[in-house]
Amino acid sequence: MAKLKLTKGELKKGRDSLAGYERYLPILQLKKQQLQMEIINQLALLVEKKEKEEEKRRPAEAWAGLLTDKSMDIRPWIVPKNIFTASRNIAGIGITVFERAEFETDEYDLFSAPLWVDGAIEALKALASLRKEIEIIADGVKVLRNELRVTTQRVNLFEKVKIPETQEAIRVIRIYIGDQMANAVGRSKIAKRKIGAALAEEVSV
Repeated sequence: MAKLKLTKGELKKGRDSLAGYERYLPILQLKKQQLQMEIINQLALLVEKKEKEEEKRRPAEAWAGLLTDKSMDIRPWIVPKNIFTASRNIAGIGITVFERAEFETDEYDLFSAPLWVDGAIEALKALASLRKEIEIIADGVKVLRNELRVTTQRVNLFEKVKIPETQEAIRVIRIYIGDQMANAVGRSKIAKRKIGAALAEEVSV
């Protein structure tokens, strides 16, 4: 740490810095709260989506054995071709939000295709779409948690280091300047007394 300069200029600099810290700290604290609340919301959403995935997985498993049916390969129609997303701003941080999954058009001969095809395609599409949504939500939670970690570090830096250090520096400088002013006044009085005594001596001579 640099040696503290006990000057009026340094005192002003310290006061300006303290005002900046105290102005910025509430913004950081608010951001921290917003991030914490959003992480809670996103985790709840993740649980909800995973429960839905489990519900959809059971009926989808019934079709799993049929995927090996050589007469009808439905795999090209149950793998997402495009994923459409949007961006959402949370406390200044952009996270990706799932909108929908796009699949290849399932074109096949309705007369020759097995009866199970329609149900299998719809069930497996829904499962694939849901899994992609879960993946995007989980990625968003990681982004928010990382930002929360950084923001918490900044809050702690301001609360526990910068503000206390600056307050202490201001206190030390004010005491020093106050002592210097008191000493200057004392020296001035002594000088005045000496001058007065010298003048009195001259008058008496």
